This record gives sequence, C-alpha cells and structure tokens, in this order.
Amino acid sequence: MACHNINDYAVIGDCHGIALIASDGRIDWCALPDIDSDPVLCRLLDDKQGGYLDTRPDEAFSTSRRYLPGTNVLETRLRGEHGAAVITDFMPVGRAPTDGGGGNFVQIVAPNWLIRVIDVTQGEMTFETSFRPCLSWGERSAQLRNIHGGVAWEGGCLLCDKGLEANEYWAHGRLRLRAGERARLILMPSMPRDTEVALASVNELLAITLAYWTEWSRRCRYKGPYMTEVVRSALTLKLLTYAPTGAIAAAATTSLPEVLGQRRNWDYRLSWVRDSTLTLFALAALGYHEEPEAFFHFVFQHAADGIIPSQIVYGLHGERELVEREKLFLEGFSQSKPVRVGNDAYRQKQFDVFGELFDWMLLRQSLGVELQDDQRALLRRTADYVATHWREPCSDFWEGRGAPGHHVYSKLMSWVALDRAQKLLQYESYVETMNAIVTEVHRHGIATAGYLRQQFDRNDIDALALRAPFLDFPLPPGCLQATLEEVSRQLDTGTGIYRYREGSGGAPKEGSFVACGFWLVDALLFAGRIQDARERLEKMLSQANDVGLYAEEVDPGSGRHLGNFPQALSHLGLIHSATLLEIVEHHGEHALAGTHSHRAQRANLVMEALCEANGWRQPAPATDSSVLDLAALLGAELW
Repeated sequence: MACHNINDYAVIGDCHGIALIASDGRIDWCALPDIDSDPVLCRLLDDKQGGYLDTRPDEAFSTSRRYLPGTNVLETRLRGEHGAAVITDFMPVGRAPTDGGGGNFVQIVAPNWLIRVIDVTQGEMTFETSFRPCLSWGERSAQLRNIHGGVAWEGGCLLCDKGLEANEYWAHGRLRLRAGERARLILMPSMPRDTEVALASVNELLAITLAYWTEWSRRCRYKGPYMTEVVRSALTLKLLTYAPTGAIAAAATTSLPEVLGQRRNWDYRLSWVRDSTLTLFALAALGYHEEPEAFFHFVFQHAADGIIPSQIVYGLHGERELVEREKLFLEGFSQSKPVRVGNDAYRQKQFDVFGELFDWMLLRQSLGVELQDDQRALLRRTADYVATHWREPCSDFWEGRGAPGHHVYSKLMSWVALDRAQKLLQYESYVETMNAIVTEVHRHGIATAGYLRQQFDRNDIDALALRAPFLDFPLPPGCLQATLEEVSRQLDTGTGIYRYREGSGGAPKEGSFVACGFWLVDALLFAGRIQDARERLEKMLSQANDVGLYAEEVDPGSGRHLGNFPQALSHLGLIHSATLLEIVEHHGEHALAGTHSHRAQRANLVMEALCEANGWRQPAPATDSSVLDLAALLGAELW
C-alpha cells in the first residue's frame, strides 16, 4: 500500500527523470526517461493500478535514511531481528565532456536509469522483491516476460543480479544476503545490449554520480549558519531542472492534493516562467550561473506573438498547448480525485510574469551578460505591450479559475516590468505610465487601514503583499507595517502563512503555503525586525521532512505536507530568506533596498567575505571521472 503522507517521501533524479521513495524503501513514483513522461511507477496515485517497486525484508524492521552529503543519492538503513542492511538509490549522472576538456554541469550524460543497491552489513537478511510496472498511467497492465538477468515489458526492463521471476503482470524474487553481500537492481526505459555489463557497471556509475553531485554542491557560495538546509534546497532545485532544454519544473509530481479529498489537484511537472525566474534568483545568489543561462535560452527560444514570455507556463520541451486531461480511472492520492495531466493555466493572461522576467533580466545583466540586439528588440516590444495593456483585468498569481480581475500584485509587477525595462534598455519612455500605475495602486490597491489589498477596491488580504517591499515600488509610509499587521491578523498560523482567506470570513481549508512563510521572513527583515525574522525562519525550517524536503503546503495542525512534491517555490523561498538574513547580518536592513539585482550583488560580496574568512576557494573545473568516465562507460555497449 502506498504511503498516504507526503512527508514520507524522498526524491532522486538525474535532471531528466525523477522518482519518489518512501521511508521504508518502497518506490511509489518513477517517471523515465523524463520528469513529464507517463510514469512507469505511480502507486502514489492509485494503490491498485499504479506501479511500484518494493524490496522488503521478510521480517519486521525499522528504518532511517539520509542523503549522502552534498548529493542526491539516497541511503536507507534497515535493521531487523537477524541483520542490518543499507539500500542506496540513485539515478546515474555525469558531466558531458566538451571540446575544451572538462565540462559544465548542464551538459550532462545520463542513461535514464534508476539503480538500487542493497548491501547487508550485519547478519543475514532475506528480501522479498515485488515489482509491477504500469502503462498509460495504470490504465493498461504491462505484460512481463523473463529475460537474462531480469524481466522486461514493452516499456522497459528491470534487471536484478539475484534473479526475478515474471508472473504475467508482476515480478517477484527472494534475495537472501549475508553480511558483505550485495544485490543490484536497475530499472530502465529500454533494453540494454548486455544485461551483465549493465549490472557490472553499477559500482562505477555510483562513484561517478557521487562525484557529479559533490562537485556541483561544493560550488555553493553560501557558508552561513543554514548551510545544510540551503545546500539541500539547491540540490532539489537542480533535480527539477530539465537538462535537455534548460526548462525548470515547478515540482516533480502531478495531482498531490492541496486539500485532501477535494479537487485541488494540479499537474506541476511543467515550467512556469515565474517560478523558474525566482529559482534562478536563488541559484544566482549562491553562485550558480550555468542553469540560469540554460533557462535564458529556453525562454527566448520559445517566445512567440512578438512578446516574451508569450504564455505563463510551457512544457519541459517547450510545448505551448498543455490541455488538461483527467485520469478518472485512478483513485488519486489518498482518494483525492481527479488525477490531472496537463494544466489549463497555460491559457491564462497574467501580467506579473512580465515583471518577474524583466527583474531577472536586469539581474543577469548585472552579472556581466549582455543582451543581443534581437533580444533587446523583443524586450522592448514586450515592455510596450505591458505599457499598453496593464489596465486590463487578468488572472492572478495563484491561477484561480474564476473571472479575471484587477489584482494588486499584477499592477505592482507591471510597474516592475517597465522600471526594469528602462534600466535594461536605457529607454525612458515609460515614466508617465509608471506614475499612472503608482497612482492607481495608491488609490485602489491600499485599504483604509493602510495595507495592500489582494484586488482593487476589495479589502481581502493576500500573502503576495509580503513581496512588495522587495520590488522597489514606491509604497506610502506605513504600508509595510500595516500589511505585516494584517497578514498576522488574518493569515498567520503561528508556524506558517495561508496565501489568502477562503470564503466569507471562514477558515482556510488548505494548509499554510510554504513559500509564503519564507516571504514573511523576508518582509520582517525589510522592516528591521531581525530577531522576529530569524525565529520565523527557524519555525519554517522545522517543517521540512526528515531529509530536508518541502511540498507546497503544510497542515498547521498536524504538520502533514500537502500539494506537489518537492516544490521548487518552497525551496527557493528558503534559499532567498537565508541569503537575505546574511546580507542583513553583515550590512543591516538598508542593504535590502533596491532590486533583486542589487541584492544579488550584495549577496555575492557577503558570500565572498565569508568564503575568504573560512579559507574557501571556488573549486577549479574538474576533468575527473565525473566528466569523462561516464561517457566512456555508457559508450561501452551498455545499450
């Protein structure tokens, strides 16, 4: 039976595919070769029809787990009455060699395999292996057949060096291991040319994968008190990048519910421009620049209709039509229907996305990367579009399915788009329009009590207002304080923040939104309430699961995670708050003024000083096994 608590899962991946592993070692979700592929294992969404892979001791056992330091390689330790074992799960990945030798961390080699290694460390243990793949989201059962070294079906194969037996739609086996003995399993989306060579390569693949992740995480420039949490969040964001195109998935899963038993179940295995640009701010603050450049090329490559972006969300391969379909034959996570594939939010018009993109472009330029003439022309046309259309109603940040409205955050971000366009393009034609936006926001977007509203001329509060201080938008005196007070009064759970109120004065039905909790930390820092910010950050950090991961929301009563998992917006919020706290600690709250570009530059100065104080130097480009050996190994007739 699949877990019915999202907290119980950990994630592994190779910047192509993804898998979720339960705390007892069961693999209940696996999408190969890509994050958005039809999953080969999806018991997460249906206990009966979803596929799974389980290697379970035939006796009662306890478990503990961790990621190997600085990596996305998961280690689960099991202890039973007769022995102890370690399960190591990973997806092989290494840097692709380039013409100049070495390689970067976005041009990678990955065979799109999931590998499980079982090592008995004490006594003797017998593992019952149970495996059932699925086709078409479980609508069809995969017909298994025996092959040398494992079992196969039309969608791939599972290899095991200790033997498996196919039984129509599922496979089973018994692995009896003594201390010092090892079993290897490989789940792959296609048949290898030589199963024995593939199984024999596991040790070397593991070494190369550990080297790749270790080298990447060592480049993190954050050296503050929350280094463990920041590095784990950075590694999680890296897992959600899709290497072939540079797109960044908002989460690894689809249809994990925001409210148990209800219909708020969405597909997040897509690349939202807004979430992606915010991810890039977080990575840039940590000193990572290759991933932002890959996404830059992705978003410009898929510009259309004379503006950028032409829509708020794309498929990981750049797909523009993301028609939402319901898999009604699946029961859903914890019986929360429907399971959705695709997301109709791609049809929405949102003006905040232009501000997010222009803000990131300004940051990119501040890091020394210049725009080409055609790119500048496209940005100019986009800014002109915003200047012409900003007064129109649009959908909001939260992508509600109701009628478009005049959302205050969208107006703020329209101003941001024009402000950053002027700085980027050295073009002063938007001053009059920007002044008009300020006038409209002050007149219609601020309640009598002084706080920022959710929509014009309505007194609803929205946690998005916590982001306003960092936009460099001219707010009236006292607005931030009034907004903090109203958020505290209406949205604060004591441990987290609801994103908005639901219904007419009723209590929200969903959990507190993880990213909003980190936004409160940021706003408190901007207001000079440093100790309050640090305390709230500690509360937010305590809500991660045992391996440092966050879903989209947290139930304030039980601490149970809700929504898709792991969620990029949650992890980038953690990085942003930890980074801003370091800036304030070293330079005071006044150092937070200005744009993201200013703060990123100050963050780099702070990180350089910390690195200098700790004797840390940026690692030199490597030409070791993580670059060359994987490409050579995978060329040795493995598939």
